[in-house]
Amino acid sequence: MNTKNLDRLAALIKSERATLLARWREQVRELPSAKHLDTPTLNDHVPALLDELATAFRCVADQTIPEALLEGSPPIHGLERYEDGFDIVEVAAEYNILRGCIHDMAESNGLSLTGKAFHILNRVFDEAIGLAIQTFAAQQALEVQRRRDEYLAFVTHDLRTPLNAIALATGILELELSNRGDSTDSARILKTLRRNVGHLESLIDKVLKESAHVQTEAGIKLELRGFDLWPLVESAIQDVNPVADTAGTKLVNRIPEELTIYADAGLLRRVFQNLLANAITYAPRGEVVVSAQETDAEGSVECWVSDNGAGIPEKRLENIFKKLETDPQKEGGTGLGLAIVKTFVEAQGGKVTVETKEGVGSTFRFTLPGKTKAGRTSLPESTP
Repeated sequence: MNTKNLDRLAALIKSERATLLARWREQVRELPSAKHLDTPTLNDHVPALLDELATAFRCVADQTIPEALLEGSPPIHGLERYEDGFDIVEVAAEYNILRGCIHDMAESNGLSLTGKAFHILNRVFDEAIGLAIQTFAAQQALEVQRRRDEYLAFVTHDLRTPLNAIALATGILELELSNRGDSTDSARILKTLRRNVGHLESLIDKVLKESAHVQTEAGIKLELRGFDLWPLVESAIQDVNPVADTAGTKLVNRIPEELTIYADAGLLRRVFQNLLANAITYAPRGEVVVSAQETDAEGSVECWVSDNGAGIPEKRLENIFKKLETDPQKEGGTGLGLAIVKTFVEAQGGKVTVETKEGVGSTFRFTLPGKTKAGRTSLPESTP
């Protein structure tokens, strides 16, 4: 194909640009991730890519194609398609669909894409695919790493509750033995236990500090089932009772004994543990009440944890569920407890809110959908 025919091909791409894009969109919408996208989002940088191809045909200077594309939009397109929910195969497929549309358009107008034209077309598309996929894959790898780091941070945070309970119980037993003047093997065993608990606590603190940069949602696979709520809450209360006893806080389970819920029992237990631990912190020598009720015929349930403690300052409410947000008046906080509550509730299709008044107390409420709705929401990674 001579230079004149390359010019004709470039002119055809320009004049038939709208038709070419329409044919391309029609075929790309067959890709699962493209079905819901509007036209501007679907088009993204493809019109500009056609312009770059037309310019390449006119200039016959394919040695500049990689440099031109690198400065252009394919890398950004790869990131956009990741955010649009495409998989990496679909990113390559949409480019190859456009390549096929250009072939069909050329043939229908009596132009054959051979020789130099074939070489330029493939060079432009292969470079664009490579740059887009490179950005897509890099973003995907970063996302996997962030989710892994955040899950580690969440699990490490949750280990603190049972460790605190063990440490407190050990301290109480040591004190009793000391008051009796007992220096038996039991006393030595308790000292060893406390030393090892302290070691574990220091390791947990180290992991939390190293994971402090995490900012995305944890990857978890839900294990939904129906179960009685009262025993689960009673178990969560027993988990934090040593902490409550030390603070002089009374924990009350007012969950109706006949109430059932459809949820992930493991995640829900951790939600209650974190809300209870948070309430104990703000209500020393006070009372914390846990209750719930069914809210509709489909089995949706509203749960709440109320305390009569210090309450939360209004200026903190906007950020209270954000990761790493801590109360400057409380030492030792990691800023993950309420972030975990929000993540785990929303993972199950629910919503969490807070009502508070300084000097009166706080109530944290969350809703979980019934069985017909609960299975619609999940997060992609599986629980270890």
